[in-house]
Amino acid sequence: MKYRLLGNTGLSVSEIGLGCEGFMEENCGMAKKLLDTAESYGINYIDLYSPNPDMRRAVGAALKGRRDKFVLESHLCSVWKDGQYLRTRKIDEVKAGFEEMLRLLDTDHIEVGMIHYCDSLKDWQEILSSGVLDYAKERKAAGQILHIGLSSHNPVVARAAVETRDIEVLLFSINPCYDLQPAGEDVEKLWADEAYAHPLVNMDPDRRKLYELCEERGVGISVMKAFGGGDLLDAKLSPAGKALTPAQCLSYALSRPAVATICCGAHSEQELADCAAYEDISEEEKDFAEALAAFPSIRWKGHCMYCNHCLPCPSRINIADVTKFYNLTEAEGRVPETVREHYAALEHHAGECIRCGRCERRCPFDVKIRENMKKAAEVFGY
Repeated sequence: MKYRLLGNTGLSVSEIGLGCEGFMEENCGMAKKLLDTAESYGINYIDLYSPNPDMRRAVGAALKGRRDKFVLESHLCSVWKDGQYLRTRKIDEVKAGFEEMLRLLDTDHIEVGMIHYCDSLKDWQEILSSGVLDYAKERKAAGQILHIGLSSHNPVVARAAVETRDIEVLLFSINPCYDLQPAGEDVEKLWADEAYAHPLVNMDPDRRKLYELCEERGVGISVMKAFGGGDLLDAKLSPAGKALTPAQCLSYALSRPAVATICCGAHSEQELADCAAYEDISEEEKDFAEALAAFPSIRWKGHCMYCNHCLPCPSRINIADVTKFYNLTEAEGRVPETVREHYAALEHHAGECIRCGRCERRCPFDVKIRENMKKAAEVFGY
């Protein structure tokens, strides 16, 4: 298993994480089985969005004796009321739900306290005005939450939250189809047939800005819906009109800026093992570029997908990294010091480009790489 730093949190997390979708199967007996499987493969990141008390109790029992082996991303504002799930911004319910969560999980802290499911700016303002964010900050000061997060499907809302500098981790839906959709408050439109009824070209600019802002600010991204609820793996259901493999979906999400881990919603030990097997497959199996370039109703043109088809460069420039750092300066409208330092640490720089054009002939997305290298050299000075 490979590990990445979760933004600036200092937490080292497995690239392949675990969602809790399957935990309630077999009367919650699957929770222990999935945690056992996760531990055996070195998977240490777990998202616990569900407030089901039976599930939380089962997870708490399964964690006994090995709590320190897992990083828990558990959700505030996701509570259990009258026998069903409820998203709430009522501070009394949030507080009671959090206290119950710790008790049922049998732990004195969670690594990431995730403010649950915010897809509208109005809702974000309510999180601020109702005291929810303040409560999360209080629990952080008390050591019960180590880092504050937010889950969202809307890049405009997520960016507003990240810009406060209070949000350290973002749980966001990332896959090659959703990334082309404009920001919206209705999450169901991300997979609605009508959203793909007309040709879609290039990544939505709000999503691109969000990923790049998170990279620049050191906000780690944990990914949900990497497989689009399974639709991307089925040619008949895929919004793109063509199926991708699980490895291609995982590779795509892991290549986005700031992404640290993907929370895979496994429903069985074998499904989780299949996801963990991603670490041992060939680079050819992980390659998503040609598949994306062949989508019949979706296409990327001129946008770097960080797929590295442009390599090898005769000047040994890491083109994807140079492009990423250049894009960060565009997103910020300046050269942040951290970006300047990361660029300086590269072994070779944009100014070394000999403009041979080999990279552009290999690029499946018609990126104007030589122009990007010229602009990067001008921005950074070499």
